[in-house]
Amino acid sequence: MPLIFKDSVPENTHPLNVIEVPEDFVAAVDQVTRPPLFEVFMRMAEELAKRSTCSRLQVGTVITDFALEQVVAIGYNGNVRGFPNRCDSDEAGKCGCIHSEMNALVKAPGDLPDKVAFVTASPCIMCAKLMVQAKVAYVYFREPYRDPAGLEVLDRAGVKTVNYTRWRDSWRS
Repeated sequence: MPLIFKDSVPENTHPLNVIEVPEDFVAAVDQVTRPPLFEVFMRMAEELAKRSTCSRLQVGTVITDFALEQVVAIGYNGNVRGFPNRCDSDEAGKCGCIHSEMNALVKAPGDLPDKVAFVTASPCIMCAKLMVQAKVAYVYFREPYRDPAGLEVLDRAGVKTVNYTRWRDSWRS
C-alpha cells in the first residue's frame, strides 16, 4: 500500500505524519489546509530565536513529547542567567553563549523517551550528543549549521533528522 505524508514532506517519517492507504484511496486523501503541527512548532522555535542575544546566530528550540501534544521545554541561545546580554567574543565558536538546545534540554524531563526537537539551525556536534543522551528521537531543523558533524552524530545514533522547510512561507500574511 502506498504511503501518504500528511504534510507533503516525504522525509518526515514521524508516525503521526504517515498513513498507509489502499491504492484506490490515494486521490481521496485530504490535502493539507492548515499548518501541520510540525510547522507550528518550527515557527515557535523561530519566535524564540528572536530573544537570542548572540550577535552571530540567533537560534530557538522547542522540545515536545513524541505525540506532539505537549511542549516540554523551550530554549534560545545567549549568555548565562544574570550575565550581560551579549557575547563574550565575536569569534565563531567562542562567543560564550549557551546553545538553544542546551537551554531547552536542561529544562526537559530526563525520563521522557522519544522527545521531538524543533530547532531553527541544525545542532552542533556537542548539542547533537546531548540530544542523543536526552533521548531525543526526531530533530526538525530549518537551516543547516556551518558544520554538518552534528547531523552525522544524530544519524549514527539513529535519531531521525528532517530539514523542515516545505511550509516555511505558506500561511504567512
